[in-house]
Amino acid sequence: MAVLDILTYPDERLRQASDRVQRFDVALQARIDDLEETRKAGPGAVGIAAPQVGWFERVIIVDVSGRKKTRSHGHLILVNPEITEWDGFAMGREGCLSVPDYTGNVIRATRIRLTASDPDGAPLELDMEGYEARAAQHEIDHLDGKLFVDYLSSLKRQRIRKKLEKDQRRRA
Repeated sequence: MAVLDILTYPDERLRQASDRVQRFDVALQARIDDLEETRKAGPGAVGIAAPQVGWFERVIIVDVSGRKKTRSHGHLILVNPEITEWDGFAMGREGCLSVPDYTGNVIRATRIRLTASDPDGAPLELDMEGYEARAAQHEIDHLDGKLFVDYLSSLKRQRIRKKLEKDQRRRA
């Protein structure tokens, strides 16, 4: 297993939509293992999506089980997830491994139903609510080339972009 480099905003590859996984095999599991290792290495990351490491297939990992008083399904590896129903809306603060050191308030559905496959290709149907639903929606957005900053005002998004570009130039 390896900790992979995380693409950071404003890297244009983060805008790329991901393809559906077609093959459920040993190679897929190895990539999932690397994705999980990368998530664990992140600062308090409750989720990660394959595009964040330059892998453009529809795979996400969500695990909010470490949050007290949060109902969850535990550690989830979701392949080809799709939200089929949603209900209610709430504002909540979000951060992202691809937008380090920044957070923003985003409106998300409070309850969702999603379909997906597990890493072996078995079908799943999950009802989620609260923080787990928020985390899943955030990660699924990555699969469609969206970031939480897309929900912020253009002024705030521009400030974040300029600061991160400056930080990247300084590191180069």
